[in-house]
Amino acid sequence: MKVRPVFALPQWADTLAVKAAVFITVMCCALAALLGALVHVSVTNQTVGRARDLALQRLAEATDAFEAGDTLGPGADLDPPGLPEPLRELALTGDRGTMVAEVDGRPTMWAAGPADGGRALAVEVDYAQGKRTIDGLDRAIVWSSALAIGATLLVGTFAVTRVTRRLHATARVARRISAGDLDARVGDPRTKDPTGPQDEVAAVAAALDSMASSLQSKLLAEQRFTADVAHELRTPLTGLHAAAELLPPGRPTELVRDRVAALRTLTEDLLEISRLDTGRERMEVDTERLGPLAERVVRASGADTQIRVVRDVRVETDRRRLERVLGNLVANAHRHGRAPVVLSVDGPVVTVRDHGDGYPEYLVAHGPQRFRTEGGAKGHGLGLTIAVGQAEVLGARLEFANAPDGGAVAKLTLPQTPLSPAAVSDGAV
Repeated sequence: MKVRPVFALPQWADTLAVKAAVFITVMCCALAALLGALVHVSVTNQTVGRARDLALQRLAEATDAFEAGDTLGPGADLDPPGLPEPLRELALTGDRGTMVAEVDGRPTMWAAGPADGGRALAVEVDYAQGKRTIDGLDRAIVWSSALAIGATLLVGTFAVTRVTRRLHATARVARRISAGDLDARVGDPRTKDPTGPQDEVAAVAAALDSMASSLQSKLLAEQRFTADVAHELRTPLTGLHAAAELLPPGRPTELVRDRVAALRTLTEDLLEISRLDTGRERMEVDTERLGPLAERVVRASGADTQIRVVRDVRVETDRRRLERVLGNLVANAHRHGRAPVVLSVDGPVVTVRDHGDGYPEYLVAHGPQRFRTEGGAKGHGLGLTIAVGQAEVLGARLEFANAPDGGAVAKLTLPQTPLSPAAVSDGAV
């Protein structure tokens, strides 16, 4: 069975401006065709009617002259050779009629009626002027319709383009807000005066600005609350940690110290997230080799992690933040995945993979979410959130996926910047 190819319109043809232009053009063409047809039919009927009345009048005069035995007059004759055959047959049946036909390439209005002896008495009237009038009218209708359609299309396209330009601006602001720029606003001039007339685009822009302001206020309040809670917890946690150190050795003391350490880690993570949320974090850039840096991260994790350096490079980055990102990825792989955990360095791309059940679907689709874990897993869901935030500070791209043969894969792609000649001579790859 043959599959017919489906014709796909180009992307620009599916825009609102093109659709509006096509609609305006079709409606203008239909209206121009209707008005042109009405004018053509009306003028043609008038022109043909006048020529027919004149031909019938001359036919009556010629009939009277023929019956009186007088000269028939100009344009009148018995059975003229150019008389159209249908009109001749009509006259031979005893009726009168008219018909437009060509005589030597000239438009002619014929009128014919019966005469004695089974002959046809006919009169021809020059119809060239009437034909020229109709042809000129048709050309005028076509040109005026084309001009009207062109002018209407230009004006309509200009009006629609103004609306679509405002819609595109609103869409751009919406995308900026969804990307995290909560300060973005449409600022449509028509929304500045609530008492003035507002169209639908202005209403959408005002709703988007109001939503962005409300969302920004709620997020700022959440960030302040997180930072305040973390700061307030620091003081009692310090005292609790000091008190735990004074407890006598034993299993209960170990449990208390472990929980205090976990609570301190959670508090520090909350403080780090609050700093990332404010957007005030700045890099301390230095040139680092990824291979040795990855080895340090693996050693610091204290877990059995395999490391593979396919291609080592030097990158300009913030060492502390990069170690924080890789450390969180490795810790997450050991906590939620299964061995073996492999950290690979291939140029500016660092990959951390485990062989567990993989990331949850929501995480692959939308990224990590705070305090959300799947299947009763341990942790607070902050490690990957911090890794994403620190990667953004580094200008890197952190992606999460599941391997086809099982296991979670986190890929960190660092930005590559040109190194100085001194760095290259120092052994940069």
